[in-house]
Amino acid sequence: QVVNDRTTNWTIIPGATRAWAQHIFGGLEPQAAWERLCAELIHVLRLDEPDPVAAWMARGDALLRAAAAMNERRFEALRFVSEGTDLTVGLLPSSNWEAAKFETVDGVVHRPNLPSEEIFSAPDPERVDGVVRSTKPLEVGGAEILGLEVEFRGGRAVRIDAEQGADVLRAQVAKDDGAARLGEVALVDGDGRIGPLGTVFYDTLLDENAASHIALGMAYAICVGEEDSGRINKSEIHIDFMIGAPDQVVYGVEDGGAEVPVLAEGRWQI
Repeated sequence: QVVNDRTTNWTIIPGATRAWAQHIFGGLEPQAAWERLCAELIHVLRLDEPDPVAAWMARGDALLRAAAAMNERRFEALRFVSEGTDLTVGLLPSSNWEAAKFETVDGVVHRPNLPSEEIFSAPDPERVDGVVRSTKPLEVGGAEILGLEVEFRGGRAVRIDAEQGADVLRAQVAKDDGAARLGEVALVDGDGRIGPLGTVFYDTLLDENAASHIALGMAYAICVGEEDSGRINKSEIHIDFMIGAPDQVVYGVEDGGAEVPVLAEGRWQI
């Protein structure tokens, strides 16, 4: 919990955060670990800005512009290329890119998750092919998965290997038919604050904002038009893992097969 005393001073209330800090920064003494976690949370939440609300409005607007540019291009697929990764993720005809700002049916504008550094969409669960390597550790059910590599064919994960914890993810993707397919694809540029820290928070809502990522399992219905609602992936699980890297280039694939750079070295190209 983060509170403000109505000055410019922000305070993180201790409690469960102390155990969390030790999990993240196990090499530090407990108090030092907690202080570092507090400092990093204040930074990634932009609470160190003179006007945090204005800072988030500006960041949100930048993400909305990126999402609008992607929606305007209507790419047929995305291709991720970096060391150990060459993955093509098909998109549905009405796949829509969403970002940090939403509106309820009665017109209330809200930002449901902070920090938010991503734009995201729902892929075609039947058109994912290639090999992808995770670029960050992944925690699933308390188990840490390191050095993850997944191979997709025809949309399905047909091979899951890892330096550590592969069996944990294999068990997850065996839960139902959609668990081995993708339900989300997300792009994160280099202006986010989590990735440059190099910290793994072991909390998906933080860690997914460190780098571009994909998710096995359930898709978000808001990311497609009604005409494609029956085609999105359905599953009991939704497991995000980071695949973005400083050297990665993400291409938008057009209908004729031409590839257009979308994101390169953390910078938007469209």
